Amino acid sequence: MGASKIEQLIEDIYEFVESCRMQPLSSTKVIVPKDELYDLLDELRLRTPDEIKRYQKIIANRDAIIADAEKKAEKILADTREKAKELLNEHEIMQQAYYEANEMIMQASQEAERLRREAKEEAEQIRTGVLMYSNEVLSKVERVLAEAYEAAVSRYEGFINALENNLNIIKQNRQELMEQLYPENNTPQDVEVSNDQNDDYNFDENTFLNDIEP
Repeated sequence: MGASKIEQLIEDIYEFVESCRMQPLSSTKVIVPKDELYDLLDELRLRTPDEIKRYQKIIANRDAIIADAEKKAEKILADTREKAKELLNEHEIMQQAYYEANEMIMQASQEAERLRREAKEEAEQIRTGVLMYSNEVLSKVERVLAEAYEAAVSRYEGFINALENNLNIIKQNRQELMEQLYPENNTPQDVEVSNDQNDDYNFDENTFLNDIEP
């Protein structure tokens, strides 16, 4: 950047003083034309406000630039913080998602285990119920068969008793018949022979059923 007007005027004043004649018998004092020096100082005084304004404007611009830079920096910092917060939130969200997923998996596993346990218990209950029902049915069948067996035994005993009674009647009738046919030969041997012949009687299974009480 070039020199300002004030700086140039100051430089002109230095040159003006250097160009003035030395005072006789002195090496530090010079003879200065007063009017010319005043002209330079007046011009310097006139130009000073403009230069100050220009410098104030530069300073103001600099402050604006600094403020704008600070504003941009603050915005960048705020954006960075917001992004970091978002990333942190995303991380927390991911952690929460993982936690919820693990919770869901654990709950699903527990529910599956509960269903398996209940199914097993229900199957065991069904098995027990089937066994109890089968036992009840078999018990009823056993009772019916036992009653049928007892009834059959009772009927068979009745049949045997009826058969024995009829056989005794026949034997008695035959003995009486033999006594009438052979009154002179009525001996115990004849009776024994007739007893041995009982095995020759063959009866049908329905012969004496009418004599059995139901």
